Parts: sequence; C-alpha cells; structure tokens
Amino acid sequence: MPALPLDEAGKYVAAAYVVFVGLILAYVAIMAAKLERIERELGELASLAEGGGVRASDEVAHPASPDDRSPSAPSEVEPAAAPAPEPAGNVAEGEASGGGVFPDV
Repeated sequence: MPALPLDEAGKYVAAAYVVFVGLILAYVAIMAAKLERIERELGELASLAEGGGVRASDEVAHPASPDDRSPSAPSEVEPAAAPAPEPAGNVAEGEASGGGVFPDV
C-alpha cells in the first residue's frame, strides 16, 4: 500500500512540478540579467578600445597639474629612443658578469 492514496498524491505531485518550474524560471531570469550586464560591459570596453573616450560619469576627480594629461590629448614629449644594442663581447666576459651567453634585454 502506498504512503498516500493516489487520489490525494496528485495535489502534491502538481505542487512539486509548479515549484520545479518556478525554480527554472528564476534561474533563467538571473542568467538573463547576468548576460545583459556582461553585454553592456563588453560594449563599454569595445567603445573604449576603439577610442570612444570616457564618459563624464566614468571620470575620477584628480587635482589638475601640468603632468596629468588625458589619453586623448596629444603628447608634446618625444618618445624615448630605444637603447643602442651593446656590442657582442667575449662569451667568457658575459659569463663572468653573471649574464651568461645571452645579452641583457
């Protein structure tokens, strides 16, 4: 004999299905909200990567100084020249200084 007669168990089975479907709907809603947030953030990152600039709400207040330049402002400073390569020296000389066979990079 079952714990509950089958005519009374139908209500509990239906309630279990309703709870299960409710949990699935809640999960889908949470994942949709998360996906929307991720897509919004990716859009903002893509616009920043393309040089879209920074919105006023994204800026952080800093004290104004001549050294602070925005990334979009042209720089007046020439880029530093690459250091000249060192002449290839004696292998023993490099090993003696702890540099090994490979030059310092």
